[in-house]
Amino acid sequence: MVIVIRPDATGEQIDFITEKLKSYGYKLNVSKGVERTIIGAIGDENALRDRPVKTLPGVEDVIPILKPYKLVSRDFRKEDTVIDVKGVKIGGKELSVMAGPCSIESYEMIHEAARRASAHGAKVLRGGAFKPRTSPYSFQGMGPEALIYLRKAADEFGMVVVTELTDPRDIDIVSEYADILQIGARNMQNFRLLHEVGRQEKPVLLKRGMSATVKDFLLAAEHIANEGNLNIILCERGIRTFETETRNTLDLSCIPIIKSVSHLPIIADPSHGTGKKVCIGPMSLAAVAAGADGLMIEVHPCPEEALSDGDQSLTPDEYDEVMNRVEVIAGAVGRTVAK
Repeated sequence: MVIVIRPDATGEQIDFITEKLKSYGYKLNVSKGVERTIIGAIGDENALRDRPVKTLPGVEDVIPILKPYKLVSRDFRKEDTVIDVKGVKIGGKELSVMAGPCSIESYEMIHEAARRASAHGAKVLRGGAFKPRTSPYSFQGMGPEALIYLRKAADEFGMVVVTELTDPRDIDIVSEYADILQIGARNMQNFRLLHEVGRQEKPVLLKRGMSATVKDFLLAAEHIANEGNLNIILCERGIRTFETETRNTLDLSCIPIIKSVSHLPIIADPSHGTGKKVCIGPMSLAAVAAGADGLMIEVHPCPEEALSDGDQSLTPDEYDEVMNRVEVIAGAVGRTVAK
């Protein structure tokens, strides 16, 4: 349930309310919005049957949340969440563009990708150090060495870093170099991993699982939020359907649906969502038109030599062309792209 606090409530009253709820066995998340402070209380609502919380000093209203996901729902927070990562805002009027290679292969490669991507709208540098691949014989990433290259390239061009965390045992070293922790599609329901990143302060980029429903997706985010971390960025990256012409089916309908029921920002990944270079540009435009708060695009200086996902990676020149068109659509729907 959500406890809405009166605007004139004192700090002492809020402390009294939270202590009362904790004594009833509730797990709390206090959110201070622009106009209201609200308290999300997770627990057995039967515990309040003979305890009228609404009569406590400072309480304006008590609202039950009927959806299975509580903290990430718009019932809990009416206004959109905007996540600030070292000055880069995700979820606001300005589109957040995350660009870079699927995996880091050398410092020279990630440096060039960062240079070109940052020159045209990208404020977030993406790149994999640990790669969960379907085949054990495919390139699995460079590991910790790649994290050093990624951080160095991002710092040189004033970017923040997002990279995938695949194993709870790597959380310390990945957190040392990354600004945003990515949970990939294969790990969307790896609940131990979700709980670990939920205990961190760093923002989390959560990708939708290959066969996950919107409800599954939001419940996975709820696992993170329930551990205390509400700095969650959702990412639609395509789901598995009967279609074989594309790698996945990019479900853009989930963007307006999620934005109607959740306060979390959501971006789209047309590279993994389609697996085909010819689709990346058109689906980027469609995602922005559908209301996405940003894009994640694979950019590689030389895709034909890439060790992973070369077929769905844009060259820097192709990326520039896509971004030119994205700027037009963004303007048409009241958004802007960083310069």
